Amino acid sequence: MKITRTKFKDLLLCNSKNFYDNRGYFRELLIEKLIKKKFKFTVVSKSKKNVLRGLHMQRKFQQGKYISVVKGKILDVVVDCRKKSKTFGKHFKTIISQKNSKSIYVPPGFIHGFVGLENENIVIYSCTEYRDKNSEIGVLWNDKDLKIDWNIKKPILSPKDKINLRFRDFKF
Repeated sequence: MKITRTKFKDLLLCNSKNFYDNRGYFRELLIEKLIKKKFKFTVVSKSKKNVLRGLHMQRKFQQGKYISVVKGKILDVVVDCRKKSKTFGKHFKTIISQKNSKSIYVPPGFIHGFVGLENENIVIYSCTEYRDKNSEIGVLWNDKDLKIDWNIKKPILSPKDKINLRFRDFKF
């Protein structure tokens, strides 16, 4: 596994490799000693094409997230919400897929979201903190101040994501 640093402090891209044979393939998803983080739990989501999940974070017990795709392809987007960061309010996006074997480590202090690009997208998240439903917060996917090009006009959103906050109204 090869770790690549980004211009965002502590945001890492992880490049793995699929090893194929006549049975299918094998891939290492997460090696904690390379990321130098402990993960408390892992969840999985399945999304159809054009499903957009995000942008989310927890105010309390902020999570670091390690995101991998085991089927399909997503456009993964994060926004730095760390007030004292040089990249505060800036976003980073990347394609993560079964085929390209990429993963991303998103440190605490970022809002995160993704849009499904194939008919079936299965995403695995390993998190450094447990879910705290009472401190979950979201920012609108199409916030004009963030200027994120999701390359989609009409995403499929949850009722909760339709009423997320504007970035400027978000209390850090």
